[in-house]
Amino acid sequence: MRFLTAGLVLCGWLLLRGERSPSRREWLSATLLALIIFVFDYGSLFWAEQRIPSGVAAVMLATIPAFMALSEIFILRTQKLTIRLALALLIGLAGVAVLMSHSLNLGDAPIDRAGAIALIFASISWSIASALSRILPLPQSKVMSSGVQMLAGGVLLTIASASFGEFHRFHPSTVSRAAWLSLLYLIVFGSIIGFTAYVWLLHHYSPTKVGTYAYVNPVVAVLFGYFFGSEALALRTVLGTLFVLASVLLITTTRSKQAEAKLVAEDAG
Repeated sequence: MRFLTAGLVLCGWLLLRGERSPSRREWLSATLLALIIFVFDYGSLFWAEQRIPSGVAAVMLATIPAFMALSEIFILRTQKLTIRLALALLIGLAGVAVLMSHSLNLGDAPIDRAGAIALIFASISWSIASALSRILPLPQSKVMSSGVQMLAGGVLLTIASASFGEFHRFHPSTVSRAAWLSLLYLIVFGSIIGFTAYVWLLHHYSPTKVGTYAYVNPVVAVLFGYFFGSEALALRTVLGTLFVLASVLLITTTRSKQAEAKLVAEDAG
């Protein structure tokens, strides 16, 4: 409902303003990205958050810059695997291991393993899609690109939810007012504004640099989960968060191959 509504609003608004309708190739590219982003990534996240606290889920998804770096290495070829980058990846994996480990006695239980695997899959999916969005043919208008991706993602998620029989269990009359307001917030700020800004950024900066939002997300989510969601703020969560944020810091401050080439050229000039 969130992405379907946001996609319809954006695409409808742009078409009414006279924006060119996407071509068949652009629709196919947007649908492929929608499958990876909204079905694989968000679908896995929504499923995992039924088993894992929202704050911890945000910490797990903060590993996205690590997988983005790997996508830049193997898909875009704009990054190379250095000792610094390898160390950053290992630190990030250590943070995930702290959250999942059954052998570490940190005073609280490790997170659900199936949920953790789903979140890692979600992070990988998002990172691959972010890299592919740089090379696939998409609408020149980044707002239209965002709209068609969300529209296609909303349709795919609707099909997926129907295939799992969720429509039979959904009764609008039982949904609270707070839930409807939360959905409205996600449609406007999380999707129409947030996702569109992300799509625009991906076409102006490297995926790894765009991934710096991961500095903020886990900290905000952990604190909001603690103060407003009655989620525990245990030593395991704190350590895992610190490891992951250290990994993000190392990754996002590593120069890309293009940046190094530009720096060499400027020095030579």
